[in-house]
Amino acid sequence: MTQPLDQITLPSGLSLSRIVTGLWQMADQERDGRAVDLDQMAEALAGYAREGFTTFDMADHYGSAEIVAGRAAKILAAEGGPTPTILTKWCPAPGPMDAGTVRKGVETALERLDTDCVDVMQFHWWQYQSPEYLDALTELMKLRQEGLIGHIGLTNFDAAHLRMVLKQGIEIATNQVCFSVLDRRGAGELTSVAAEHGVGLLGFGTLCGGYLSDRSLGQPKPAEITDWSRMKYMRFVEAAGGWDRFQGLLGTLAEVGKRHGASISNVASRWVLDQPATAGVIVGVRLGENSHRDDNRRLLDLEFTEEDRARIAEATAKMDSIPGDCGDEYRKPPFLTASGDLSDHLEALPPVMTSRPVPARPARTLAESGSIWEEKAGFARAIRKGNRILVSGTTATDPHGGTVCAGDAQGQAVYILDKITGALSTLGGQIEDVMRTRIYLTDESDWQAVSAVHERYFGDIRPANTLIVVAKLIGDYAVEIEVEAELD
Repeated sequence: MTQPLDQITLPSGLSLSRIVTGLWQMADQERDGRAVDLDQMAEALAGYAREGFTTFDMADHYGSAEIVAGRAAKILAAEGGPTPTILTKWCPAPGPMDAGTVRKGVETALERLDTDCVDVMQFHWWQYQSPEYLDALTELMKLRQEGLIGHIGLTNFDAAHLRMVLKQGIEIATNQVCFSVLDRRGAGELTSVAAEHGVGLLGFGTLCGGYLSDRSLGQPKPAEITDWSRMKYMRFVEAAGGWDRFQGLLGTLAEVGKRHGASISNVASRWVLDQPATAGVIVGVRLGENSHRDDNRRLLDLEFTEEDRARIAEATAKMDSIPGDCGDEYRKPPFLTASGDLSDHLEALPPVMTSRPVPARPARTLAESGSIWEEKAGFARAIRKGNRILVSGTTATDPHGGTVCAGDAQGQAVYILDKITGALSTLGGQIEDVMRTRIYLTDESDWQAVSAVHERYFGDIRPANTLIVVAKLIGDYAVEIEVEAELD
C-alpha cells in the first residue's frame, strides 16, 4: 500500500492531505437523472485512499458524493486500510437558523455518510445581508462540542467576513475558496487574515476544470463544452482576458514545468500550495472515468526557484484580475459559476426584512428588521419615498439583541454595512445607490480600519461621507453608520 501523501496539521488540530480529492463532478456525472453504480464508484474512491489520497471533499449538493464516500470508508475499514478524512458542506437557503434546523442539516450529512461524526462540516451562506449565518455557526459550535462534528470550515467566505466570524468567537479550521494561478483573489487579504488566525485555505478550481493542463497548450478554444465544471472555468478564462492570452500563461507554466520534469497541472497546483495560508489543493476527479494520481503526486516534490516564481509572476501580470472578492461569484454578478448566471436563484431568495406602507403616508414604504426598538422608539430601519431611501443609524445588533464583534469596530462595520445592504434591497435599492454615509466612532484609533471597510463597500461608488468621533454610543458599540440613497 502506498504511503499517505504529505499531511499538514493545522492549529485547530485538523490533519489532512495536502492534495484533497474533490467529488463535485459527481453532480455532473448524475446530471439529468443518469444512473451510476455507487458501489463501483465507492471502490474507485477507496482506490485513491489506498494510494495515499486520504482526504475527500464533497457537499450536500454533489449528487451521491456523500453516500459514495461513506461506502468507501466502510470498504477501507473492512480491509484494515487508511481511515479517510472527510470534508463535506452544508449550503442551506437563507432563513431562520435555529438549533433544530442546523441539527437536521448535520444529521442528514451523517446519515448519508453512514457515520457518527463528520471530520469537517463546511458552511456556505448565500447572502451576508441575511444575518442568520452567525446563528448557524453558533449552533455548529454546539454540535461540535456534542461530538457530531470534528471541525467547522467555511466555503467562499471573503477576508472581511472570515475575520468577522473569527472575532465573533467562532472557531474555524478551514475556508475553501476558488484559488488558482488564473484566479488569484485568495492570495491577497484573505491569505493575510487566514495566516494571522491559523485558518487553512483549501483551494478548489486550481486546475480550472482541466484547462490548466498540457492538453490545452497550443490548442484552439473548445467549440463545445458539455460538462458543468469546464463551463464554469471557461467563464474565468474569458474574464481573465480570453483564450489567446490564456495560452501565454500556459506557455510559461509549461516552460517552468519542463525545467523540473513536471506537467502544467503540477506547476499550477504547486503555485497555489506554496501560498502562505494554503493547507491543501482540491483536485477534482470523475470516479470510474479517469485518474491522474501518479501525475498529481509529483507536485509534492516540485520546488520552484526564484527564477520560476519571477517568470510565473510576469505571466500572471499579463492576465486581467478576476473581478470581485473570494466567493462573490455566488453572491453578485458576474456569476462565474458552473450554472452560469445565478440571478434567477438570487432573486428567489426571501427578502432580508419586512416592508410595508406607512398608513399615514401611503407614498412611503418602510423596512423593519424586527428590532424591538424600532417599534418602541417609533422609527424604521429604512424608509423609501419615490427614488429616495434613508437608512437609520445602524449598529452591529443581531436579531436577538446581542452585540456582534463586541469591542471590534472593524468587524462591527462589516456587519453594519451588510445590514444596511439588506435594508436597501428590501426597499428595491442596492448598495450602489448610496449617495451619503455618516460614521460615528467612539475611539479615534479605529478610523482607519473602519474606513478600509467603507472603501470595500463603496470604493467604486464614492458617496459623500462624514466621519465623527463621539464620546459614547448607546449600548456596547464601537461604531454606528447611517446612509442616504437615491435610485437612478
